[in-house]
Amino acid sequence: MRLSDAEVVDTFAEAFPMWGARIIITAESPAWAHEAARSLTGFATSVIGCKCEAGIERELDPAETPDGRAGVSALLFASDREGLAKRLVERIGQSVLTCPTTACFNGLDGPETVDVGGQLRFFGDGYQASKLLDGRRYWRVPVMEGEFLVEERFAIAEGVAGGNIIILSRDVAGALRAAEAAAAAMRTVREVILPFPGGIVRSGSKVGSRYSGLVASTNESLCPTLRAQVPHTDVPPDVGSVLEIVIDGLTLEAVRDAMARGLEAAARAGASHVTAGNYGGNLGPHRIDLRDLVPALRDD
Repeated sequence: MRLSDAEVVDTFAEAFPMWGARIIITAESPAWAHEAARSLTGFATSVIGCKCEAGIERELDPAETPDGRAGVSALLFASDREGLAKRLVERIGQSVLTCPTTACFNGLDGPETVDVGGQLRFFGDGYQASKLLDGRRYWRVPVMEGEFLVEERFAIAEGVAGGNIIILSRDVAGALRAAEAAAAAMRTVREVILPFPGGIVRSGSKVGSRYSGLVASTNESLCPTLRAQVPHTDVPPDVGSVLEIVIDGLTLEAVRDAMARGLEAAARAGASHVTAGNYGGNLGPHRIDLRDLVPALRDD
């Protein structure tokens, strides 16, 4: 299959369920809302080593936030409900409560909720106060700068992780140019995040390792420097660099949309090949075929 000048491999990305939450952070200025959001979503690239995956979803206009201030929406995903609840309390407590002028609100609707503000209120050491508005409870926690306002309960929902595209190019500059274009296109989709630095992964991994106790290791079949040393390689002779983009989303439809936009952008930005990572259907129940993402590929 071909798109622009890129060869698109007829394969699929294999995605799997994760639990997700949306966190709305507001502050006196967009800059401080972003500071809190960047801290909240730091060191959250993969559940393999970080216990969660997180990223900034988008900026929010004051008209879109509960308190009418500048805001940022962030998404956080974990493998199970209990793990997600713990990460929300830890990260909001350490990164949002501590940041000047911020407030923090639940950004999802749904029947399943976890206690966040109800745990963080104890930082007030008995001086905290609560208010019930439209059936939702908020806590005002006194801090030296003023007060930290946080919603008591945050809704959580089953989302999708592991959507991905893999971009191959003749050299590092070409691969990075195509991956940057793909990441920019994907960020226009709501309900998704790209959890790795800049949205781009250079260290795609496989499950397991020859070293005991290591749950993931380098995907040698996609390492150009190992092309002549491994029994099987997926790197064509004219490719010198490979980059991956991983997508997490609140819905499968949003992940598919992001993959489609990223695939088209990478192809038009000069990628020589675009493929996707999967484990033959053994990792997760969601199969996202590259052929089905772009009309031009379906007609190929």
